[in-house]
Amino acid sequence: MHITTPERTEQMIEQQQQALATLRAEIGKVIVGQQEVVEQMLICLLAKGHALLEGVPGLGKTLLVKTLADASSLAFKRVQFTPDLMPGDILGSEILEEDHSTGKRFFKFQAGPIFTNILLADEINRTPPKTQAALLESMQEYSVTVAGETMALPDPYFVLATQNPIEQAGTYPLPEAQLDRFLLNIHIDYPHEQDEVEILRATTGGALEKPTPCMDAAQLQALQKLVREVTVSDALYQYVAQLVRATRAIDKADSTLGQWIKWGAGPRAGQALILAAKARAFLQQRLAVTREDIRALLLPVLRHRILLSFHAQADGVTVEQVIQALVQSVAEPGAD
Repeated sequence: MHITTPERTEQMIEQQQQALATLRAEIGKVIVGQQEVVEQMLICLLAKGHALLEGVPGLGKTLLVKTLADASSLAFKRVQFTPDLMPGDILGSEILEEDHSTGKRFFKFQAGPIFTNILLADEINRTPPKTQAALLESMQEYSVTVAGETMALPDPYFVLATQNPIEQAGTYPLPEAQLDRFLLNIHIDYPHEQDEVEILRATTGGALEKPTPCMDAAQLQALQKLVREVTVSDALYQYVAQLVRATRAIDKADSTLGQWIKWGAGPRAGQALILAAKARAFLQQRLAVTREDIRALLLPVLRHRILLSFHAQADGVTVEQVIQALVQSVAEPGAD
């Protein structure tokens, strides 16, 4: 279906894309630099996915998510994951209350922080698998089940989990099944020198600048529907399928990829790559996906979905090197 219909004129689409540009500008008032990180976070939001954010402490991960919530007028909750955190601390629980007029006691559900639009799961690998799994249903089904009752979560619903890639003592690595639920694995690096100077200037003076709310939940829902209708050519569908299938080279032990990859990406990786590419195209005010969209998102889509072999780890091969070899092994389509 073409993206322009009687209900969606070109003018309406341009207005929606301009609203996205305004949202990005408002985030830029607070977040200095990190343009690629901001773009990938917005891609996750537009594609109705979730993001795993990795970076050392002090790079503004929490501020980034809070700024997005403020600029989009969405409800925001932050949970600090710790070894003693229980599933009920996230989902909520039933509490016993008493009606003072009748003396009768009854159970009342007290909603946990998961009932929000944007949930920051801070240091998710600090908590045991039992608590990590509490997020699994919410990320896939957009609902939670407590005491046998299934309850829908607010729409939109966006989980952004953080991990510290340096200190791994006492942590619980996320299982592959849960990693696969994250649309993108976003890495935050140290800022450039000039950006760091601007950060120092902005944060050590007077009051910090705050974003102006410029979008609401209904408008974001409309944008998420529009992103689904961005055009993808048959050649690019084929290209994405070939890229994902090439990660499953475990039966080709004589090949380089076969030696490096213990377990490849599943079909969900292809779905994530297509959806993320659609969101990137729309974010850049285009209505069709290009090869550049696919290439730009290949690393954040695949870096957490490929399990390296012992041979690769012993040789010091990184996931980035594997994906680079993967791109070189698959022929690009001749035209978009």
